[in-house]
Amino acid sequence: MFMRLSKGAALLLTLTLLAGCSLERREQISSRAAASTIPAETLAAMDTIGTDRNQPIVIRAFKKESEIEIWKRTRAGQYALLKTYPVCRWSGQLGPKTREGDRQVPEGFYTVTPGQMNPNSALWLSFNVGYPNAMERSLGRTGGDIMVHGTCSSRGCYAMTNDQMDEIYAVMREAFQGGQKAVQFQSYPFRMTAENLAKFRNDTNMPFWKNLKEGNDRFEVTKRDMAVDYCGTRYTFGATDAPGCGETVSDPDAAAVSAKMREDDAKVASLIAGGFSPVRMSYSDGDQNIFFRDPAKKKILEKYAASGEFSRPEALAAVKEQKLDLKGNVIAEAPAQALTDNADASGAAIGNATQASASTPKADASKSDPSFFEKWFGTTSSISDADSLANTAPVPLPPPRG
Repeated sequence: MFMRLSKGAALLLTLTLLAGCSLERREQISSRAAASTIPAETLAAMDTIGTDRNQPIVIRAFKKESEIEIWKRTRAGQYALLKTYPVCRWSGQLGPKTREGDRQVPEGFYTVTPGQMNPNSALWLSFNVGYPNAMERSLGRTGGDIMVHGTCSSRGCYAMTNDQMDEIYAVMREAFQGGQKAVQFQSYPFRMTAENLAKFRNDTNMPFWKNLKEGNDRFEVTKRDMAVDYCGTRYTFGATDAPGCGETVSDPDAAAVSAKMREDDAKVASLIAGGFSPVRMSYSDGDQNIFFRDPAKKKILEKYAASGEFSRPEALAAVKEQKLDLKGNVIAEAPAQALTDNADASGAAIGNATQASASTPKADASKSDPSFFEKWFGTTSSISDADSLANTAPVPLPPPRG
């Protein structure tokens, strides 16, 4: 089910989208938006990894791969990967956001509170990721109202489909109602693998990206909540406290995290020594997940484009991965991703609707269930109101479906 707009309304929406993701209309869009629910399949996935709807979550986003992950804390106290969502659209280039109007999706560590959730967004459902954070404000970076939202149109935001946002919003709402005070949102330029670090080693953002990798490694090693602070232009991380400038805190995870970093550094060095070519990505204006490039899924985006909602489809044709020589000159160009390439170097399969924890073997992407597409864009199951939680939080969260 998709929103259909009149030509006048579509024009108004198009004009306001040009102003950025800041449009937040305080008007009820539809009863569906206010009653988003967690599909039965996702509730079953929670049970499989030993968690439930009330447990806290962490959200991780990867620009190059155009993916958003939701991790759930299990009853054992560690986080497990619940689900990976293909991103319908993001804008800008790889690299951090620094100023208003640069169309950049930010990169860094952010905090989402219940007050940043908007059930009445003009962009279906949305939540504000919290840019600029404390470090970015100290550096004088400008801009704001950076969202994860529906409508598949982006000017500095992560844009999802409305069906995806129904589910993501519901999972967040239930975690807040279960007692979580704030959700950590981690935004990366790409998955922090040795292959990607070797590929992008010549990029001027690499010192910053290596700093982001410190947080990525800590989370992947410990699979627990991590504290984030900063000193100057660098993030700092800790188990329960993160050191600021000149501070020292006890860090029981430091040795394990350092071991992973050394192992990855050795892999990067080995790849480079073996002739692994550096690359750079060429974007006209952002990208979208390979899922949406499949001609068989063309009708999904046509429904948005018909309402004037899908942003800059012509820009996607310019996405290229350019191989460089040792002097930084382009020596070859190839499409960024092939349609048959359903998994990146980390092994995260786009076709898998549900991802279990890292200890669970991942399904072969070539054997992905074709009904996944119907689950996203057809009819999905929902929870019964008897199984729902009451909306008791004094924040702008919609109640579960009654």
